[in-house]
Amino acid sequence: MNLIKIFLQAAIVDNAILMRFLALCAFIGMSNDVSKSIGMGGAVTFVTVLASAVTWPLFHFVLAPLNLGFLQILVFILVIAALVQLVEFFLKKNVPSLYAAMGIYLPLITTNCAILAVTFDNITKGYDLAESIVYSVGASVGFTLSLVLLAGIRDRMKTANLPAFIKGTPSLFVATSLLAVAFMGFSGLIK
Repeated sequence: MNLIKIFLQAAIVDNAILMRFLALCAFIGMSNDVSKSIGMGGAVTFVTVLASAVTWPLFHFVLAPLNLGFLQILVFILVIAALVQLVEFFLKKNVPSLYAAMGIYLPLITTNCAILAVTFDNITKGYDLAESIVYSVGASVGFTLSLVLLAGIRDRMKTANLPAFIKGTPSLFVATSLLAVAFMGFSGLIK
């Protein structure tokens, strides 16, 4: 039951994009098409889960025992950067259309603050390795859900009869803020 609570907390209640306002660059840039959003969500899921699986033992078995906690940011970013390179090589070779569609946003996963925040959350919340993995999957699902929801809204807005002053970027930010308000309703779900 605790793992389900951790998953829901990460995916919905503490949604990295809509509740914590992290990774907005990728959120705005990759939400113009549902299939690209799903691809980006898959790439972020892979990197987030593997980053958590690598950084948790690194922190608990290397950094903390050697009193090198001050290197946590550096080490975690290096791990995330290495994993992004793996994803980039895989997509370039096996899914070139998705690789081309993701463009600059794929290497930007390296500096995606949501992934770094998840790895820090796993440490600061005192999760064990299994809980860290579940939290990472939940945060990734929440990230993907946010992308897909906004992509669906953006598809609908293309054909909507919007006033000229709100077309484009303003309507995007209004839609995002309304999604955030809707997700705030989940804040009482997990106690």
